[in-house]
Amino acid sequence: MNQILGNQIANSTSNLLPTSKKFKLIFWIAFFVALFCFIFYFFMQYHAWQKEKISQNLANSFQIRNLYATQNTYTSQRTSLYSENTEPFVIGLLKIDKIDLLYPILSTTSEELLKISPCRFYGPMPNEVGNLCIAGHNYANQTHFGKLSVLRAGDSFQIYDLASIPVEYVIYQTSEVSASDTSCLNQNTNGKREATLITCNTIKGTRVVIKAKEK
Repeated sequence: MNQILGNQIANSTSNLLPTSKKFKLIFWIAFFVALFCFIFYFFMQYHAWQKEKISQNLANSFQIRNLYATQNTYTSQRTSLYSENTEPFVIGLLKIDKIDLLYPILSTTSEELLKISPCRFYGPMPNEVGNLCIAGHNYANQTHFGKLSVLRAGDSFQIYDLASIPVEYVIYQTSEVSASDTSCLNQNTNGKREATLITCNTIKGTRVVIKAKEK
């Protein structure tokens, strides 16, 4: 009888061992996956922080140079990301008080530059006649153009040009268009100064467009 009970206990224990090993294996797999996600998240946050720091340094440089300049002009601040002949530069500042936004405007648009700051996508230089189109990323942490959808008709923002002269623009239209719709780039402004802010709605695959004209 004892022998039978002993065999049953032994068999029961041997059946539990594989299950225990499976749980351990699942645990360690889950642990390493969670650790990888944790490291990846903080790596991306650190990367975004570095880009944000570059952007703020460019904005500060723009402001300081104009504050202490002996003449009311500005030597374009370069980003030092490209060669001397092709590197883009800061051509102005975008300031939107309602969403606490202050970023330099970079002269050209590329995926790498959009990670640093909003960029001139199409149109004239800041505060010149025409429709200055500025593109920016819509980040989940609400930096760059992440809070652009909060803006409404009647809200305003300022654009500073290379001479550090601000022009106030009042929003007259907000819309969400398909990614293939380029009508917002139209330069027919009847001799007026306009500005268009553009960002992506990554969930819908559309574009958020904010159109404004000089006050």
